[in-house]
Amino acid sequence: MRIVDQRALPEDHVTRDLDTAEQMVEAIRTLQVRGAPLIGIAAAMGLVAGLRELRAAPREPFLTRLDALAAQLGATRPTAVNLRWALDRMVSVAHATSGDGGVVWERIQAEAAAIWEEDRAMCRRIGECGLALLPDGAKVLTHCNAGALATGGIGTALAPIYLAHDAGRQLHVFVGESRPVLQGSRLTAWELTHAGIPCTVIADAAAGALMRAAQVDLVLVGADRIARNG
Repeated sequence: MRIVDQRALPEDHVTRDLDTAEQMVEAIRTLQVRGAPLIGIAAAMGLVAGLRELRAAPREPFLTRLDALAAQLGATRPTAVNLRWALDRMVSVAHATSGDGGVVWERIQAEAAAIWEEDRAMCRRIGECGLALLPDGAKVLTHCNAGALATGGIGTALAPIYLAHDAGRQLHVFVGESRPVLQGSRLTAWELTHAGIPCTVIADAAAGALMRAAQVDLVLVGADRIARNG
């Protein structure tokens, strides 16, 4: 598993190869990997990697180890919704699959790949749904990081921005610095700059003044949870 160590951005682009579930536990815990969708994908992949050496094991020892690794991965970021969701899905599929360790491992490997592909497709769909909100010349305010660095695709809240840019629309994005971890100034600004999308990093406290000056047409942000009434 190859990840971008997000702690090093924007000064350095550092990739790391992870071979074990324990390495993925550390990567998630220390924010080398972050963003709710990406954490879920990474945990699923970490579970697969952690069980690779047990493919020849009988069913029960394999499942016992799977449950233990899932618990370790799940404890890294207890508030990350996608983390628990992805691990529960992987564990459920494993226990519902008949056969020994090798058969179950093949099944969870396919499930992890499906979780990644579903997220990629959802990101694209979010972008398509939000594209109508971004006319040519739109000035957008965003906060934190909900782009490709946080997902398995082109992002959630940033997806419409990427598709609008690809469609030739001229946009300008104001990026809140997002204290205390500075995901906006470190990550979102890095993403947008590398994509060729004009952006300006602002202090979080400046957002209100920017809106009051009519410099913001819309705000796009990511969220871990959405209320039923929107």
